[in-house]
Amino acid sequence: MELLSVAVLAFVAVRVGSVTARVVRDDGVRRRTLALVRGVRWRHVWPTPFLGAAVLTVASVLLLVPGLDWGWWSALGGYGNPVTGGTEATVGTMLEWLVPLVFVLLLLPALPLFAEAEERRFRFGAEDWSWGRRLRACVTFGLVHAIVGIPIGVALALSVGGAWFMRVYLRAGGGRTGLLECTRAHLAYNATIVALLLVALAAGGVA
Repeated sequence: MELLSVAVLAFVAVRVGSVTARVVRDDGVRRRTLALVRGVRWRHVWPTPFLGAAVLTVASVLLLVPGLDWGWWSALGGYGNPVTGGTEATVGTMLEWLVPLVFVLLLLPALPLFAEAEERRFRFGAEDWSWGRRLRACVTFGLVHAIVGIPIGVALALSVGGAWFMRVYLRAGGGRTGLLECTRAHLAYNATIVALLLVALAAGGVA
């Protein structure tokens, strides 16, 4: 199991690192990334704690349902998800906080591009969809996160986030304007989660 978890971490590191390298090396990608970040406004930021609380509340209920607490990453001996780099093998050692810290710092430059890719896939064009298709897109948005190893119940709870980003997209009128709006809302949410994680990791390192 430990060998498999190490292999997964290596794959994730390469995947995230390749996107981050594009941000660093490619002028066009870097300009696009900076434009997304610079366009974040208070309207994108203030809902994030409420959205996070809603996701956590739904997740805590769904995790009580048998089977929904399963995730392949925890089955391999990890915790959280592979992007944070946590495994049972590092518990109690300096690597418990150092490995996730390296992964998170590696992820930071790529956050805008990952948010944009997800919003383009699950929201773009939704102004022409039926409400049923929009609902399916929100649920699929949540469930697809199970691919990265989080428990199924937590992935389903992320559908709440998908519903909020869909609302942001539609309220902005859809199209490219809506895509920018929901991408920045998504980015603000993810950045808040990462900031909280960095605080927790820093506290763990000090302790």
